[in-house]
Amino acid sequence: MKLWRWILLLVILAALAAFGWHWVAADPGYVMVQLRGWQAETTVVAAVILLLVAWGLLSALWFLLRWPFGAFSRRHRRISRQRMREGLIALMEGRHGDAERDLHRASRLGSLRAPALLAAAEAASRRGENGRAFAALDEAGQDAPRAARVLRARVLRRDGKAAEAVNLLAPEADSNLLTPGGWRELALASLASGDTRRARQALEPLQKSGAFGIRGFAALEAQVLAAALRAAPDAASLNTLWSQLPKAQRRVPAAIDAYARRAAAFGMVLPAMDEVESALRREWSPLLIETYGALGGGDLEARLRRAESWLDAHPNDAALLLTLGRMCARMKLWGKASKFLERSLALSPTSAAWEVLGDVHAGQNDAALAQRCYRNALALARGESVEPLPQDGRSTKLDTRPIAVEERSEHGVPRLPE
Repeated sequence: MKLWRWILLLVILAALAAFGWHWVAADPGYVMVQLRGWQAETTVVAAVILLLVAWGLLSALWFLLRWPFGAFSRRHRRISRQRMREGLIALMEGRHGDAERDLHRASRLGSLRAPALLAAAEAASRRGENGRAFAALDEAGQDAPRAARVLRARVLRRDGKAAEAVNLLAPEADSNLLTPGGWRELALASLASGDTRRARQALEPLQKSGAFGIRGFAALEAQVLAAALRAAPDAASLNTLWSQLPKAQRRVPAAIDAYARRAAAFGMVLPAMDEVESALRREWSPLLIETYGALGGGDLEARLRRAESWLDAHPNDAALLLTLGRMCARMKLWGKASKFLERSLALSPTSAAWEVLGDVHAGQNDAALAQRCYRNALALARGESVEPLPQDGRSTKLDTRPIAVEERSEHGVPRLPE
């Protein structure tokens, strides 16, 4: 298709040239130049060609005159770009000293000044040289003030000065002029300084920007909401905050977990249980399953029956098995609790499951096994290896293999389990 376009263009140009030649040949025009007794006569076409040739010669001469001087600037640009490339690679590789040196050299080129100084400030901050980072940011702020302000807030937050970071970003936040990176730093700094109200205010503009993707924003939103709910000073403040949250935020599992645990701490076990059960009916969540078992209350038998009914649909859920084991331990059903907990540990070992299993053996007056379970809980929390329990004295070994369950989509189509 492109070939036909070029052919058509050449045909049009040839036609224009043919008509133009006949038009010029009929009357080529006359040009006479007379200066101090010197006289030149020619046609218009020849005069135009002579002017074009003269312009070309003058341009070539000017290029030759400028070339020695431009060679220095070209070399400077080439070296600066090379330093910029090497500095960024060193920054990503963790060679922060080399990165800072190369980036400072790259900043000598005007077009690279701001990004090179910002990257040099990041390298200095990662080295712990915050004074050098602030000096680089002072220079970068002349060309990129908003980016320099966001990076300065990040350096302050890393240095444990979250309140100063919040004060630095607050004026632009109040004017709604912060960049997405600024809103994120404001949220993190507000969390670090205990100002959960301002952290929640940063969520809406950050969500509208869409700069951090769905997963990144969801993680930050869950962190902010959980911190805000855990910081509620009393039951009235907790209920007020929970009722003011948008419907979408009241469905975040981390927020429901924080609300339920905080409400239970204030003695509101039934409202906490209602929220957890409603969330589980909407969508299965291992986090909320663990919350369901951790909450107190006097209706353990009913809750245990309800949790056991979920086991048919989720037989391989380690969190559900831990919840069942915890409930059975509270009801002193030691044998039943041991089976649930051992299967949970076989599927996904956690320090919480080892701890509850230790409580079970302690309830059975088996101090040696209880101590071993507690040691395993500590070891797993530290990332160390655990010591398996002895199998002596058991008639049959517990089957801890995952159970295959058919799963179907909302349209009834079978699918592989996740």
